[in-house]
Amino acid sequence: MPGMARVLLVEDEPAIADTLIYALETECFSVIHALTGGDALAAAAREPFDFAILDIGLPDMTGLDVCRRLRETSQVPVLFLTARDGELDRILGLELGGDDYVTKPFSPREIVARVRAILRRSQGGIARPSGTPAHAGASILHHDPHAMRIHCAGAPLDLTAHEYKLLLVLMEHPGRVLTRDQLLDHAWQDPGAVTDRTVDAHIKSIRSKLRAARGGAENHIETRRGLGYSFSPNP
Repeated sequence: MPGMARVLLVEDEPAIADTLIYALETECFSVIHALTGGDALAAAAREPFDFAILDIGLPDMTGLDVCRRLRETSQVPVLFLTARDGELDRILGLELGGDDYVTKPFSPREIVARVRAILRRSQGGIARPSGTPAHAGASILHHDPHAMRIHCAGAPLDLTAHEYKLLLVLMEHPGRVLTRDQLLDHAWQDPGAVTDRTVDAHIKSIRSKLRAARGGAENHIETRRGLGYSFSPNP
């Protein structure tokens, strides 16, 4: 990750903004702070950013509105901040293209860690797709991004949140070997809290559910011994 990644921080509470600016700049991020959604969009129009932190409750528009506008011209990673923790808010934010979602109060160190993890994913090789549905080539797997479900042979798979994220990132990078660390960064908000064996256990569960849905579907996920996992559209 570049040492001076540029972060657009959109937060109208000065105390929270000052704390985040200090934490981010201490970790060698360059921060541009905007108090309103309008100021944030103007800043984004003037110069590119590597990351955006958006408070949902802004005085002139919501952070969701800002994200929607940013997505018209940019795929900059987005982290939402909010005082609300409703499931509807969380799902809507992610469907609009957000990469993560943190409720207040939070630790500034946690925000920095999440920014680093998301940037590591996007700049380290697991780039987030442009928003088009993920199809597994001519395979029997299909992703419905609006329902946030993956279907096998037309039937929705009963996946946990981590299983869903793991299978989705594999489907979005067919033929590419993804390491356990890369998969951990993508599917867990705090990758340091689990081990790479956690990935193995979840992959085993995903294969079992694919097998139950349609025999042979589990072969879409290939183990590359000593390296990680890859997805084959046509095993």
